Parts: sequence; structure tokens; C-alpha cells
Amino acid sequence: MGLLVGQKAPFFKGKAVVGGDAAKLNPDNAFKEISLDDYKGKWVVLFFYPLDFTFVCPTEIEDFGLNYEKFKELNCEVIACSTDSHFSHLAWRQNHAGLKNLPYPMLADFTRQIAKDYEILKEETGYALRGLYIINPDGVLQYTVIHPENVGRNSSEVLRVLQGLQSGKLTPCNWQPGQKTLN
Repeated sequence: MGLLVGQKAPFFKGKAVVGGDAAKLNPDNAFKEISLDDYKGKWVVLFFYPLDFTFVCPTEIEDFGLNYEKFKELNCEVIACSTDSHFSHLAWRQNHAGLKNLPYPMLADFTRQIAKDYEILKEETGYALRGLYIINPDGVLQYTVIHPENVGRNSSEVLRVLQGLQSGKLTPCNWQPGQKTLN
């Protein structure tokens, strides 16, 4: 059936590569265990991407990094997640120019349990679909979307949706922050 808006977000816990300058990261300081509980009281954008060392994925990850401060201003944390290992995430960060200074964590779901819990694991390939979830400060899903593998997401659109959710108002089609709402 799939996860629905208004449901409690599935709990997750796993090893992540921390944000920051990848040149300063090594196996002794690069990894941190994170969980959904770490983000209580904050909005969370949790997005899944298929695989490290691919073509569309780094464009999305970098785009979210470029807009990260705007998410932070809205009391929102960003987490990227794939079924690759934390070692793969670190190697990719250290070898891809656009990911070297990524400011948010890359969560490893090597057991594929998180992707299963969020109902986006593509069983025949073993990797996650391009799913994105906005979770409110109470841990409730407020927005879910799954893109096809060949279409990247736009972090500016995710920001717009987040701002609409935070407004608590009825936001019409093409609404932008600062524009009139329907109530």
C-alpha cells in the first residue's frame, strides 16, 4: 500500500558519514550512528537515492547541499540515504568534487531495512527507489514522493513544499512563500 501522509514515520537507525570537509574525514572521525530520535523537535527531509558513484544521484545530493542553510533556517535537517555501505559513502564523498563539502549526513542502509520500512526497496536490484519524505517535529509523515530512477529531484521544490506545510495554510498551485494563501 505504501506509507501515507499522517502516519508515524518508520524509525530508523544506522551509521552515517557526517557532514563537513571530506578531505578531513577518515575512518576514525567520519562515521556517526544516527536515528530518527536524534531529530525530535525538528523537521526532517529524508531522501533515498539508488546508488553511490552514479550519474543522477550526485546532482541531487549536491543540490540539497547548496540549499542546506535554507532548510536549517526552517528548523529542518536533511538526510540522504542509500543501500550502500558507510565506507562507500565516504569514498564517494572524497572522490566527487560536488560532494566534498556536503553539510549533512549520508546514512548507510547496507542491510536494506530502512528502505524496506519506508517501502521503497526495489527487491530485484537491492537498491532503494528515489523516495523523499518530509517528517514533522512530532515524527509524522507530512509529504511523500517517489521519483523514477532517471529523474532527479529539485531541492528548491522541496523547500517550497516544506514552507507550505509549515504555514499551516491552504497553498494553491504554484504558490511561493510570501504569496497569498487561500485562507
